[in-house]
Amino acid sequence: MPLAPSGQQYEISSGPHHAVVVEVGGGIREYSVRDRPVLEPYALSAVADGAHGTPLIPWPNRLGDGRYRFEGAEHQLPLTEPAKGNAIHGLLRWRPWEAGDLRGDAVTMSTRLHPRPGYPFCLDVAIRYELSDQGLTVTTTAVNAGDAAAPYGYGHHPYLSPGPGRIDDAVLSFSAGTRLVTDPERQLPTGTETVAGTPYDFSSGRRIGELEIDYPFTGLARDGDGRAWVRLRGNDGATSELWVDETCPYVELFTGDSLAPARRRTGLGVEPMTCPPNAFQSRKDLVRLEPGERMTTRWGTRLT
Repeated sequence: MPLAPSGQQYEISSGPHHAVVVEVGGGIREYSVRDRPVLEPYALSAVADGAHGTPLIPWPNRLGDGRYRFEGAEHQLPLTEPAKGNAIHGLLRWRPWEAGDLRGDAVTMSTRLHPRPGYPFCLDVAIRYELSDQGLTVTTTAVNAGDAAAPYGYGHHPYLSPGPGRIDDAVLSFSAGTRLVTDPERQLPTGTETVAGTPYDFSSGRRIGELEIDYPFTGLARDGDGRAWVRLRGNDGATSELWVDETCPYVELFTGDSLAPARRRTGLGVEPMTCPPNAFQSRKDLVRLEPGERMTTRWGTRLT
């Protein structure tokens, strides 16, 4: 059989939980419970559209002009969103990752990001995907394997599934204090807005309807374990849930309106992020990894 566009497929299971992790980008192609999707999948024969399930390293979201300054040096990255003049979603989305420690319910994907023009730093990255009766837990660890400090940000791009139908009739529950306002042309931050009382206030849970969302949120409400939650209840009464730990003060919500027609609004992008868009320029919550230093981030998802 020809190799899938997403490379080798690594299937893991635990009871009714089943997931497929892929070689290309080290992302997750599907996760379901009793055949009901929790994360919206993409087909085995397809390329990951809209960054479905992909880790975003060493920066999430957009970097204006692909240009930034770090430790007194200017750096220029390729513009991977040329229509908007941005570098988007890091450098590892299309690279092959290696699978290790594969067992029935877990797999670790790893890669080394070697120094290159625009990002002359070295990172070792490992992502552990693990299933249990609590759902899927994703643990990402990045280590500065070089001899100089490196700028670092992390994100991931899963889409919560509403089950049958589109997200318009799904009920979204999500509590955040602040929305980052972005300009419509390039989607770079221009300011902030208090969420309460606006169309983006889902703190009490309500239908998404026809609202188009592609914004980062912060000031996340957290439970006693420090987790912030996004919940999407579908027409079948089941709820896809995603949590982020305290290393991720930002979550981007994306209703998928810019995807191909057949894929629009069929899943809700819920993106854990350690920093906001354009952080390499603004330095807002940008992580500085010293040589040998590591950062570990966790998020998870489940069906209730």
